Amino acid sequence: MASLLYRLGRFSARRRWLVLGAWVLLLAALGFGAVGLRTDVTSESTFSTPGSEASRGLDVVAGKFGGSGTETAKATVVFEAPAGRVLTGEQAAAVTRMLGELTAIDGVTSAGDPLDPKTRYLSADQRVAASTVTFDEPAPAVSEQTRAAFRDVTGRDAGDVRVEVISEFAEPGGGSSTEAIGVVVAFLVLLLTYLSLVAAGANLLTAFVGVGAGLFAILTVGNFVSLNSSTPILALMLSLAVGIDYGLFVFARARTELRAGAPVPEAVAKATGTAGTAVVFAGLTVIIALCGLAVVNIPFLTQMGLGAAGAVLIAVLVAVTAVPALLSLMGRRLLPRPERRREPRPAGADRGSRGFLGRWALGVTRHPVLALVAAVLVLGTAAVPFFSMRTALPSAQNEDPATSTRQAYELLTGSFGPGIQSTLAIVLDGAASTGPDALMATATSLSEKVRKLGNVETVMAPIPAPDGSAALLTVVPGSGPTDDATHRLVLDIRAAAEGTTGAEVLVSGETALSIDVTAALDRALPTYLVVIVGLALLLLLVMFRSVLVPVLATVGFLLSLGAGLGVTTAIFQWGWLAGIFGVGQPGPLLSFMPVMVVGIMFGLAMDYQVFLVSGMHERHTQGVPPRQAVLAGFRQAAPVVVAAAVIMAGVFAGFAFSGDKIVGTIGMALMIGVLADALIVRMVIMPAALTLLGSAGWWMPRQLGRVIPDVDVEGRALDDLIRRRPVDVGQH
Repeated sequence: MASLLYRLGRFSARRRWLVLGAWVLLLAALGFGAVGLRTDVTSESTFSTPGSEASRGLDVVAGKFGGSGTETAKATVVFEAPAGRVLTGEQAAAVTRMLGELTAIDGVTSAGDPLDPKTRYLSADQRVAASTVTFDEPAPAVSEQTRAAFRDVTGRDAGDVRVEVISEFAEPGGGSSTEAIGVVVAFLVLLLTYLSLVAAGANLLTAFVGVGAGLFAILTVGNFVSLNSSTPILALMLSLAVGIDYGLFVFARARTELRAGAPVPEAVAKATGTAGTAVVFAGLTVIIALCGLAVVNIPFLTQMGLGAAGAVLIAVLVAVTAVPALLSLMGRRLLPRPERRREPRPAGADRGSRGFLGRWALGVTRHPVLALVAAVLVLGTAAVPFFSMRTALPSAQNEDPATSTRQAYELLTGSFGPGIQSTLAIVLDGAASTGPDALMATATSLSEKVRKLGNVETVMAPIPAPDGSAALLTVVPGSGPTDDATHRLVLDIRAAAEGTTGAEVLVSGETALSIDVTAALDRALPTYLVVIVGLALLLLLVMFRSVLVPVLATVGFLLSLGAGLGVTTAIFQWGWLAGIFGVGQPGPLLSFMPVMVVGIMFGLAMDYQVFLVSGMHERHTQGVPPRQAVLAGFRQAAPVVVAAAVIMAGVFAGFAFSGDKIVGTIGMALMIGVLADALIVRMVIMPAALTLLGSAGWWMPRQLGRVIPDVDVEGRALDDLIRRRPVDVGQH
C-alpha cells in the first residue's frame, strides 16, 4: 500500500497540472450534473420502515380510502380568539376571510372550516379552532411559491384572532451561518500549526474541492432518485471535517520531509506513501462503518450512510492525488519563510518533540496507572446519562417554545387534550371473502375493546372504505406523541387486536410510525455495534499485528462513544446547560442519531488510532524500548492529531448549533466524542496502557502472524524502494 501510494504521489507531483486540471474538469462535470440535469425528482423528508405495521397501515389507508390525502402535504392552522371572546361571534368573519385566502393559493386543494358544523374543529369554550390545509403535492414537492404564499397568509394574525401553524414549511428555513464556525476554527488552527498563511489556505482549498465534488455528486444522484433531505447536510458535515484533516496529515508529513532536506518531489511522494497510507486506512474505516448502516435495514438511514460514505471516499481521493499535486506546486513555500533556507534536521527533531505535548507524554508515561484511572473515570462519568437516553422521531411536542409550531401545539393540546396531536389509526384490512357488514361488525367489536383500555380519550365510529374491504378507527390517546404512555397504548391495542378474525388489524398513523421506527432502530443498535466492534478488532489486528492494541483501541472507542452520547443526552434530553447550547425544548433524542454516531465515531476514532499508534509501532519494530517507542511516536504524531481533532470538533460544533433538528444532535455528539477520543483516549489511555504493557502490548501469536497479511502501514518498504530509485533533485 505504501509503495503504491508513493508512486501515486510521485506521479501527482510530476504531473501536477494534469492532476489539478482533471479535478477541475471533474468538478465542472459534477456541477453540471447537479444543476444542469435538474429533474422533477424531489427530496424526501419523511422517515419510515417498510414492512413495519404502521407503514403497512398507511399503505392500506392510501390505497383503499381514496388516497385520503395521506400522500400529500398537510398543515394545521390554529386560531385563538382574544380573551373573553369566542370564535363563533364577531371573530368568525376574520377566520373565514383567512380560510378564503388559503384556499386561493395555487397548490392548496382545501382548507377545512373549523366553524362549519359538518367539519367542526372547535374547543368547548369556543376560543380555539383548527383548520387542516391540504396541498396537492407531497411536502418535498410543494413549490417555493406555494410555501411563500402560505407563510405570507399565516404569518400574520387574522384581525384580533391569533394564528399559529404546524407544518413542515410554516416558518422560513433561512439557513444558519453557524456552519461557518467550523471553517473559521479550521483556518485558525491550520494557521497556528503551519505558521504559514499560504499552507493554511492551500489545505482549506483541497478540502473545499472534496466538499464540492461530494455534494455535486449527491445532488446529481438526487436528480434521478428521491433522496432524504438530510443526506446532503450529513455529507457536507463529514466531507468538510475529514477533508481538512486528511489534507493536514499529508501536509504535515511533507513539511517534516522538507525540513529533513528531501527535494520537493521526494518529500511529496514520501508523505503520500506514509501519511497517505494512514489516510486510506482511516478513510476506509469511516466508509465501511457508514456503508455498514445498511445492516440496520432502514432505507433512509442506508441512504444517508451511503451518501456520506461517497463524500468521504472523494475526500480520500483528493488527499492522495490533488493534495500531492498542490504540494508540488507550492514547493518550499509550504514552510514558514524563516525555515525555507534552514539547514536540514532529522525528522525526530521536529517541533513536536518539545513543549507542552512533550511534557504531557512524559507525565503520562511516568504515572501510567494514575493517568489511566483518571481518564476512565472522566469518560465513565460523562457516559452516565446515556443509560437514560430516550429516542423518538421529531414532533411538534419537542419544538422550541418560541416557534409557531410549538405554540400551535400548546394551543391544541391545552384545548383538546394532549392526545389530539398523537391520534392513532386502526386499520382493518378485510380478506376478499369478508363482506362489508361482517367487517364493520368486527370493527365495532374492536372499538369496544379499545375503548376499555387505559389512556384512551376517544374512539371514533369506524369508517368503511368505499369498496367495503377495509375499515378505519381513529383513536385519540390521553398523552402526547412522544410520551411513554402513548407507546404503551400502541402495544396494548396491538395486543387487544390479536386473534381478530376476518381482517388484518394494523395500528398506524404518524405517532405509531414514529414508535415503530424507534423500536426498529433500538433493536438494530446492538447488532450494529457488535458488527462495528468486530470490524475494529479485525482491522486493527491487520494494521498493527498485535492482539492487545486492537482491544485497547476498541475499548477506547466505546468510552468516547459513551461520553459523546452521554453529554448529548444531558444537554438535549435532560436540559442541562440548554440555554447555553440553544436547546429550546429538551426532549427525546432523534431515533436514528445513536446509530449514525456509532458508525461515524468508529471511523473517526480509528483515524486517530492509526495516526498516533502507527508511529509508536514503527519505533518498536526498529528496536526502540517500549516506553521510548511510545514517547517517540507520541511526540511525532500528537501535535497533528490534536490539531486535527480541534478542527474536526470545530466543524461539528458549527452543525451542532445550526438549529437543524436532525444534524444538530449528531453534530453535538460527534463534537464531544471526537474531543474525548483524541484528547483523552488517544492522548492518555493509549500511551498509559502501552507503557504498562511494555513489549506484551505488541505481542502476536506466531501462527496468527503467518495468517494475517502485512499491510505495512508505517511504510517500511519505502526505504528499499527509495534506495533503488535515483533521487530527483529537480525542485527545491
